[in-house]
Amino acid sequence: MNGAPFVVREYVRWGDVDPEGIIRYDAYTRFMEMAEGDFFRAIGLTYSHIFERYHIGIPRRAMHMEFLSSPVLDEELEVRVYVSHVGTTSLTMNFDFFGSGGAVRAVGHLVIVCVDLAGRKKRPWPAELLERIAPYRVEKAPASEPR
Repeated sequence: MNGAPFVVREYVRWGDVDPEGIIRYDAYTRFMEMAEGDFFRAIGLTYSHIFERYHIGIPRRAMHMEFLSSPVLDEELEVRVYVSHVGTTSLTMNFDFFGSGGAVRAVGHLVIVCVDLAGRKKRPWPAELLERIAPYRVEKAPASEPR
């Protein structure tokens, strides 16, 4: 499949920066969490719906980030979210961060695992959830291609 990324914008805030006004690396986790939550809301699945409707949890197995250039305080970041891989029990959500003038600031991804809430064992993704993320499946995106 080759869809389009989901896009969300957020400003680099005071709590995201060091004393010189440059983003701290750990601030990207806030941006990823915000973008992931907005992504699921946009496809009609809040976290509580995912837990209650499908009886699954979605813990993270891995997180990876590459920092390419440094955004600064009050800079608006555009975060492009897309799914690059769907396995039987896991999926990879990618996050490409763009700053002023379209500068690529960072690229990263999360590997999320589908687990049964009762036994916390891996299980296949619900078909309806996969259908809802299908428009955001992207094979490759320009920001994350090798340089």
